[in-house]
Amino acid sequence: MSHALTDRQWLWIAAEFYLVVFLTGTYAQVRGRPHSSVFTYLLMVVGYFCQLMGLYLRGRLVGGCPLGNYFEILQFTTWSATTLYLVIGVTFRSSMLGYFTACLTAVLSLVSLAVPSWDAARRTDIFGANPWIEFHAALALFSYGVFALLALTSLMFLLRNYSLKSKHVGGWFSFLPSILDLDHIGVRLLGAGLALLTVSLGVGAAWWLRNTGSVDWPKILCTVAVWAAYAVVFGLRSGRKLLAGRFAWTCVALFAAALLSLGAVNASRHPATPTVTAQATP
Repeated sequence: MSHALTDRQWLWIAAEFYLVVFLTGTYAQVRGRPHSSVFTYLLMVVGYFCQLMGLYLRGRLVGGCPLGNYFEILQFTTWSATTLYLVIGVTFRSSMLGYFTACLTAVLSLVSLAVPSWDAARRTDIFGANPWIEFHAALALFSYGVFALLALTSLMFLLRNYSLKSKHVGGWFSFLPSILDLDHIGVRLLGAGLALLTVSLGVGAAWWLRNTGSVDWPKILCTVAVWAAYAVVFGLRSGRKLLAGRFAWTCVALFAAALLSLGAVNASRHPATPTVTAQATP
């Protein structure tokens, strides 16, 4: 009998590490003390590699990038957001970004693991051994991870803006980055996420034009609508017509809408795709 951990068990462990970061960070905030950036970063790294191991095992099971159901899509999105945090977290010089990232990843990971129906059927070979389609899907989901981090920095901007307007600059508000830094990184994240999604749609469109019946219209409309919305916001921000709090609120609302669109994208997959029944592992 093998004692090796299953893919879902690795993902549970990752979610628990993220939850520990969130809970310890919350405890520190309540007591009005800064929590260690190094501690936050190291725990996020451990959780990240546990999640990576779980996704790797799932990928081997389904024969490709694990994006075949809503559970896998949410796990890949949270992994993407964590990847980006680990890349820019050191230069951002703030444990608060790790705290907010851990909050998002813990919630989405635990919820996806706790809803069995989201992982009831695992589609195999969903990309038909086509590396370009697989690249298109993975890049699109990675851009959603970028938009997730954008939503988090936007939320931090709103909290910092509130603290300044209400003159509550002490306590845990003092641990937030400056409003100028948050605005700059928000614009960069928006540009990066939009660029990734644009490339992804370009690759997908090149293959879709060869066989227009290969993708359902709801999926196309939802994906293009998300891209168009972020493109409009980027244009308005570049033209300085959408600034400060309005820009931040828009980014938070757009990510919530993007998450909801993932359900429609997953539901539009062709039912003829081969499936394997999920194991009853925790």
